[in-house]
Amino acid sequence: MLVIPLFCILKVIMMINLRSLKWVSSGVTFILVASIFYLPSALGQTYPMKPIRLVVPYPAGSGTDIVARTVGQKLSQQSGYSVVIDNRPGGGTIIGMDLVAKAIPDGYTLLMATTSLAISPGLNDHLPFDPIRDFSTINLLDSAPLVLVTNPNLHITHLKELLALAKNKPDELNYASSGNGGAIHLAMELFKSMTNTRMNHIPFKGSPAALLDVVAGRVSLMFNIISSSTQHMASGKLRALAVSGATRSAALPNVPTVAESGVPGYEAVSWHGLLAPAGTKSIIISELNRKIVYILRQPDVKETFQAQGFDIRGEDALKFGAFVRIEVAKWTQVVKHSNVRID
Repeated sequence: MLVIPLFCILKVIMMINLRSLKWVSSGVTFILVASIFYLPSALGQTYPMKPIRLVVPYPAGSGTDIVARTVGQKLSQQSGYSVVIDNRPGGGTIIGMDLVAKAIPDGYTLLMATTSLAISPGLNDHLPFDPIRDFSTINLLDSAPLVLVTNPNLHITHLKELLALAKNKPDELNYASSGNGGAIHLAMELFKSMTNTRMNHIPFKGSPAALLDVVAGRVSLMFNIISSSTQHMASGKLRALAVSGATRSAALPNVPTVAESGVPGYEAVSWHGLLAPAGTKSIIISELNRKIVYILRQPDVKETFQAQGFDIRGEDALKFGAFVRIEVAKWTQVVKHSNVRID
């Protein structure tokens, strides 16, 4: 209740001629100065004042949807207002992302973004939004490396053996993906580019179908999500050669990274991050970031993320913004170099 009177007083005094300020009492002057520092804090304390819509550009039940619902439930508990999950799949995630890019920047429409945000500019010449200009970054929630798996019949146990085979027999090895232009596909395109190797791409409609063909031996290898690969690796139906992150995965601590296995500098991860429309007030961004950092520290949240193969990051708006810019530049270059075309 105190914020409105102080704000009104401040506006009135700013309109008064500077000479007339001599009659302002020291007490009023003190209140005015204090209000300048009090106002941002009070604004942060009054957000939110109604339900928040969290747009997920993927269908219900997906890994991204699970992350969004986990965070949304905790955010509801913290704020006292419901967080409504709005699944908007379609257009290769463009429909959901565009909806948020064009939303009112009041903090009540947010986006659960993924690697697709960084990949889309390279794949679409007429993207209806700019992934950097049209969003305000809030928090990089997590990242997840992929695992490079092969069928045991390939008789390869180390990444260096795969590199030797690919170079000795160019265009003879086939690799699977969840579809043209996806993170799994581009992880291999980045690998091929950095190793100067040639392999044939076999796109599938989704990761499960692709993985089944690798298990059956109809396709030799693929990068895949760790959580959906572990069962097949444990049974001996798949062999893990390397993980795609900059560091080893907690889920597969004995599996080396691609970088330490002979491809220095290689890194390809999937990730989730919270975004708002560009122009959202910094005090709202800070308040959301503060709440998200607290949420990510909760043991049950960590357990849920780890079960999906995600490593918690919790990086703030500035670091997340820098990360997005790097990701956009990297994947745009990969798409251009590999001449990828979406279906």
